[in-house]
Amino acid sequence: MDIGKGVPAIECHRVLQIWIVENLKMVAVPERAYGNFFEAHCYIVLHVSYLGSLSGPEATQGASNDLHYWVGLAASAEAQDAAATLVQHLQEALGDRTVQHREAQGHESHCFLSYFRPGVIYRKGGLASGLKHVETDVYSIRRLLHIRGRKHVSATEVELSWNSFRKDDIFLLDLGKVMIQWNGPESSISEKARGLALTYSLKDKERGGRAQIGVVDDEAEAPDLMQIMKAVLGCRAGSLHTAMPDRSINQLQKTTVRLYHVYKKGEDLVVQELATCPLTHDLLQEENCYILDQGGFKIYVWQGRRCSLQEKRAAFSRAVGFIQAKGYPVYTNVEVLNGGAESAAFKQLFRAWPKERDQNRARGETGKPMQGTLDVGKLHSRPELAAQLRMLDDGTGKVEVWCIQDLCRQLVDPKHHGHLYSGNCYLVLYTYQKLGRVQYILYLWQGHQATPDKITALSYNAEELDLMYHGALVQAHVSMGSEPPHFLAIFQGQLVVFQGVPGCNGKGQPVSPTRLFHVRGTDNHNAKTMEVPARASSLNSSDVFLLVTADVCYLWFGKGCNGDQREMARVVATVISRKNKEIVLEGQEPSHFWVALGGPAPYPSSKRLPEETCRVQPRLFECSSQSGSLVLTEMVFFSQDDLDKYDIMLLDTWEEIFLWLGEAASKWKKEAVGWAQEYLKTHPAGRSPATPIVLVKQGLEPPTFTGWFLAWDPYKWTNSQSYEEVVEGSLGAVADISRVTAEVNNFRLSNPRGNGTARPTALPALKGSQASAENELELGPKAGSASASTSTSASASTSSVISGSLPREQLMYQAAEDLPEGVDPTRKEFYLSDSDFQDIFGKSKEEFYRMAKWKQQQEKKQHGFF
Repeated sequence: MDIGKGVPAIECHRVLQIWIVENLKMVAVPERAYGNFFEAHCYIVLHVSYLGSLSGPEATQGASNDLHYWVGLAASAEAQDAAATLVQHLQEALGDRTVQHREAQGHESHCFLSYFRPGVIYRKGGLASGLKHVETDVYSIRRLLHIRGRKHVSATEVELSWNSFRKDDIFLLDLGKVMIQWNGPESSISEKARGLALTYSLKDKERGGRAQIGVVDDEAEAPDLMQIMKAVLGCRAGSLHTAMPDRSINQLQKTTVRLYHVYKKGEDLVVQELATCPLTHDLLQEENCYILDQGGFKIYVWQGRRCSLQEKRAAFSRAVGFIQAKGYPVYTNVEVLNGGAESAAFKQLFRAWPKERDQNRARGETGKPMQGTLDVGKLHSRPELAAQLRMLDDGTGKVEVWCIQDLCRQLVDPKHHGHLYSGNCYLVLYTYQKLGRVQYILYLWQGHQATPDKITALSYNAEELDLMYHGALVQAHVSMGSEPPHFLAIFQGQLVVFQGVPGCNGKGQPVSPTRLFHVRGTDNHNAKTMEVPARASSLNSSDVFLLVTADVCYLWFGKGCNGDQREMARVVATVISRKNKEIVLEGQEPSHFWVALGGPAPYPSSKRLPEETCRVQPRLFECSSQSGSLVLTEMVFFSQDDLDKYDIMLLDTWEEIFLWLGEAASKWKKEAVGWAQEYLKTHPAGRSPATPIVLVKQGLEPPTFTGWFLAWDPYKWTNSQSYEEVVEGSLGAVADISRVTAEVNNFRLSNPRGNGTARPTALPALKGSQASAENELELGPKAGSASASTSTSASASTSSVISGSLPREQLMYQAAEDLPEGVDPTRKEFYLSDSDFQDIFGKSKEEFYRMAKWKQQQEKKQHGFF
């Protein structure tokens, strides 16, 4: 696709493509160098998040693209102007479904950083024409990398001196043959683990897996490694520098949003403020251009479909002018969007966003869920369906209910399970089986009129129950009136919420003999009944109401109700009252009906429009706390690989908030629920604080959670090494370092600058370094790499268990339990014959395992081997 001078063709089959701007042209970066950025250059990055069945240029036209231009700290003004021009040419060729981003070194968007796992590397200086980005097997190197970040990790080349070190960060002393990771005493274990993943990635990509890695967690316990560091850096004078202030943007800073209309008036450009949060979609007009300012940390430029080409070309310059006028930092992130191709982050800044019928499922957005009778087996085998329907099963499992009374839990008689009171709190434990395994979900139901003491006791008693079940309970916090579908299904359509507490109404007065109940729902899986004030204004023509008096129970059928609603009302009437039933049709009410309600009064009589479920793309965030404030880091295009044992992750599906707790993060359990509540409270779209919050622990994920992930491997964390185990394996061989030290010193003195011609001599292997690389990076075997021989031989051993290669039919789209004995379910593709592998993947195994991990995973998903 030739799109103009200086702009190369687009390879439509590739998800990620990167170019460096050199001599005012785009030069392709080799794939193995992705994630390396020279600070004196500008780069252009294209990510295609969805590819249809088309091939060739038409494929990118139907895709949803993210187009970034990245500006290095030392990039010239000429290079920046060239990058902006080239990006504009590229955007015009790709079409209006392209979202444009401006990225500045050290301040990149979460979307940009999500492409590069385990992190990005900032390299000093520029790249001379003709040189490679990354040269493999080059050992004549000496550099110090400053590694920062929790989920999105970056490594920056800094001065090779103790003056560069800080207490709270990670530093990597890279000497070619030996790589030493020094962990600051104030760094967290998750930062150490992610830094180590980046270290192993560098070892694999730049040293062919043949470098030795050592880790300094405590200087006193690693004297041999410190001896090497002192030989290179000299003796440290004085103490380490204190921690740098965290520059992460907290959630409160993201709350304020302002929308501006941008237009030309004569020769002048007018920027007029229109509205602040909560914003509504109807503010955006197709013929206009708008700037949305989110707290000064990110600027969006939205262009309607009928905007002129000249206006679209001026989008970035207008954003830059706005940033300057506001006095915002020059590195402020900019995102330019066209009408109909908005990002999920932009859409969720508005109270509601209309669903377009013809919109592609570009960024993982799901369509309308299946309707009809629930098939439990289908829900278990298709977690994506369970997630969309918000149903674990059909609700026929075991149910136990406790009411919080006198700050303790009292078991509720099964015949009263469906009777809840707005002045109380309840624990509802549901037990079910999934693929033969017993699982639990504990609902914490909170009435609107419950006292603070009862709410506190509800959480305390939930923790007691969780301990009794050895931490196996998934906990779902549910507010009255916002019950999820599965909670309703548990009670089989007979859930009734009474006002107040037993014997008293919500005002502490004795219960009146006249009570009015509003019945909503059409079947056993979605029906619920709520007591409402017994007056005529509570009625609604679209629904069914039960009026209970001292003598009779009236079933009032509004004109807009249907047969299913009426049938459910008949079932609920037998639960609420044993009195004689009398059917009353709207408009034919007897006089004593109105007398019981205190006389006629106006009530909603127009037909209720059908409720359209809001289908919003789910978003995954890592949660952390900065000086008591919530900080969220988004993982765009997320997968199960983004979940780590040290994490607390927030998955926002709009209708529910899931909190995922890694096994090493359980101490933050109480804070996590508060973080979810703060997230809802500070959300710019004005989210309901009653949105259900579900607490999920690592290894106990229900299908309503796993279904939001493209692929879920239940065996992923089995036998995986923790950070401590990886470090212990490395440090267990520190005695061998003493034999390396003299060689490193000699190498440093005889070749201080390095000429790239010296060949490495064999170094003694550090125990655990290969196993650590495999576990941290999960890379496939690398033919021709000495470091991969262990992995290859192990794989060959596994293969021999099943007597050689297997037919593709026994491997493709097969669940782990259905695979032949001896097959590793995480590497099913390895057991294909070479010819089948070439036929299916279009490349050899050697070529496949040389690719980045994320790309391997994507191709495995595409061909049924994930």
